[in-house]
Amino acid sequence: MTTTTDRSTPSSTGAAVPAPAAPVVPTRSRLRPLGAAEVVITGGPWARRQATNASATLAHVEHWLEREGWLGNFDATAAGRSGADRSGREFSDSEVYKLLEALAWEHGRSGDADVDRRLRAVVDRVAAAQQPDGYLSTAFGRPGTPDRWTDLEWGHELYCLGHLFQAGVARARTSGPDLLLTVCTRAADLVCEVFGPGGIESVCGHPEIEPALVELYRVTGERRYLDQAALFVERRGHQVLDEIEFGRSYFQDDVPVREADVLRGHAVRATYLSSGAVDLAVETGDDELLAAVVRQWEAAVARRTYLTGGMGSRHQDEAFGEDFVLPPDRAYSETCAGIGSVQLAWRLLLAEGDARYADLVERTLYNVVDAGPSASGTAFFYTNTLHQRVLGTVPDTDQAVPRAASSLRAPWFAVSCCPTNVARTFAGLHTLLATVDDDGVQIHQYAPATITTTLPGNRRVALSVHTEYPRDGRVVVSVDVAPEGPLTIDLRVPSWAVGATLTVAGHTWAVDPGRVPETRVWAPGDVLVLDLPVGPRFTAADPRVDAVRGTLAVERGPQVLCVESVDLPGERHVDDLVLDPGRAPEDVEGGVLVHGWLRQQGDPAWPYGEPGPGDADGERVAVLLHPYADWAERGPSTMRVFLPVPGAPAPAVAP
Repeated sequence: MTTTTDRSTPSSTGAAVPAPAAPVVPTRSRLRPLGAAEVVITGGPWARRQATNASATLAHVEHWLEREGWLGNFDATAAGRSGADRSGREFSDSEVYKLLEALAWEHGRSGDADVDRRLRAVVDRVAAAQQPDGYLSTAFGRPGTPDRWTDLEWGHELYCLGHLFQAGVARARTSGPDLLLTVCTRAADLVCEVFGPGGIESVCGHPEIEPALVELYRVTGERRYLDQAALFVERRGHQVLDEIEFGRSYFQDDVPVREADVLRGHAVRATYLSSGAVDLAVETGDDELLAAVVRQWEAAVARRTYLTGGMGSRHQDEAFGEDFVLPPDRAYSETCAGIGSVQLAWRLLLAEGDARYADLVERTLYNVVDAGPSASGTAFFYTNTLHQRVLGTVPDTDQAVPRAASSLRAPWFAVSCCPTNVARTFAGLHTLLATVDDDGVQIHQYAPATITTTLPGNRRVALSVHTEYPRDGRVVVSVDVAPEGPLTIDLRVPSWAVGATLTVAGHTWAVDPGRVPETRVWAPGDVLVLDLPVGPRFTAADPRVDAVRGTLAVERGPQVLCVESVDLPGERHVDDLVLDPGRAPEDVEGGVLVHGWLRQQGDPAWPYGEPGPGDADGERVAVLLHPYADWAERGPSTMRVFLPVPGAPAPAVAP
C-alpha cells in the first residue's frame, strides 16, 4: 500500500505528482483527476453555466439562506439562544455548507476576491456556533432542541457534517488549510469518538458522511477518518436503524453493501452511499467492495434509470421503483439524485477507466443537471418529469414553495437541497472534463477548454479543445505543449455515436464507441479531429418499460429532446401529437423537426371500447422539438419526451 499524504497523489509508478484541486482525489486509482488550475472551460454551454452560477446563482442562494433564517440559525446557536423557534428543516445546515463548498470551488476557479470575502464571512458565523468539543448543529444539542444523536433515522446530523467536510476539503484544496478545515477536523474527531469502536454502533439515515470522511482523510492524512468511513459503510444494511413506513431499504439499511444487487430506496441516499463505498474500496484496495458497487450500478442503469439519466420514479419516498417501472409522467428524477449519479459514475470512472461511466455522466449532466436551474440561474426544478400533462403555475419569485409542488421552476423550496447542489456542481464542473494517467491525458467531456498538466517525470502537456459540441459534433484537440517521447491522448466516443471518425496527421479512420487512445510522439501544432454524428435519431425503450410501450423519443447527440404545447398549432396539448416513425427527424434552424398527426380527441362517457381506426388519420403537422433541459423556459406548457406512434416500435438496443 502507498501511504497517503495531504499534498500529493502517488502514480502507478510510485512517483509523486501534485494533488489536484478537485472534489475527488484518490491516492490510488486507474485515472487521476485534474484540478481547478489544470482545466479551464473557455466557451460553450458549460462556460455559460459557470458564468451564470458565479454571477447569479451563488448570490441568489446566499440571499435565500439569509432571508429564510438558515444562516441566522448559526448566529442564534453561537449566542446561546433557544432553538425552539429555529428556522428551516432539521437538515438546513447542510445548505449553508453546500454554499460554502460552491464558494470554495468558485474562488478556486476564478480567484474572485469578493467570493473569498463572502466565504470567510460565512465560515466565521459557522465556526462561532461550534461547541468546545467540536459538536456543530443548529437543530440538536442546544436549549430548545432535541439532544445530540437522538434521531439518527431522520435527524441528518451526520449528513450535515458530511457536507461541512466536503466544503472544508474544497477550501483546503483551492486555498490551503484555514479556519474551515479546523472546524471540520474538530467535528470529525468528535464523530470518530462517538461512533467509533465502543461508541454508538449505528449510521446516519441519510448517507453523505461516508465519502466526506474519506476525502477528509485524503486531505489531512488522518487515518481514523478513513477507518470511521469504513465502519459506517460496513454497518449499513445490518438493521442498525429503526424500521420506518417506507422500509429499511429507504436508507439502504436492509442489505449490507457487499450483498446488494441493485441501487434501491431513496435515490439520493443510494448514490451518496455508493459513492462513499467506491471511495473506501479504492483507498483500501478492496476489490470485492468495488465489484459490489459496480454490480449495483450496472443493474440500476440497465433497469431503473430514465432516458435522461434521471433516477427515482417514486414520489412518496423519492426512491427507485422496481425494475423497468419508469413512468414518464410520474418521474421523480430529483435534481440531487442526478448529481449523486454523476458523483458515483465519476468515481467509478476514476477507479476503472471505462467510457460507459463518462457516458452516463454526460447524459445526466445535459438532461437532468442542466434542466434543474433556469437559464437565469435563479429558479429551479426539484423534480424532473418527462411528461407534463397540465399547464404549470408560475411561482411567485419572492416565495418559497414545497419541494415537489412546483410545476415550473421555483426560486426556493422549503427543502432546498437542489439549488445548493446545483451551485456546487457547476462551480466545480471543469474538474469532470479530463483525467491523466502515467501515459497521457483522457478527455471525457467535450467543451471548449484548455488542459495544462504535468505527468510523472516532469513531462509537461498542454492541449486546447475547440468545439461547438453538442450543437456540432466536431471536436478539435490541438497540442500546444508536448513532452519528449510517446504520449497517449485518449478521446471518448459516446455509446450513441456509431459512425464516428478520427483524423490525425491527414489520415481519417472510423472509431467505435468507447475509449479511443492515440499514442505517438506529438509536436506543438499537431491536432486530432474527432467527428461525432450528433444528428437527431429515434430512440425506443426496452419493451419491459410498460409506461412508454408504443412510443419513441428523439435524441440529438447527448441531448434528449421534447415537445412542448407552445410549439403545436393553437398550442394544442402534447398528448394530441402522434409521431410518424416513417419520417426521420431533421435538423433545422431553431431545433429538430419531426412529422406526425394531431389526432382528434373526443370526450366519451366511457374511455374504453373497440380498437379505433388508428392514429394516422388526423391533421398532418411538422413540429419543432427542443432540448429537454430547456423546457418551460418560455412559460407554462404541457410537455412530453416519449411520443406515441401508430403501432408499437421494435425495441432499441440498450446503449
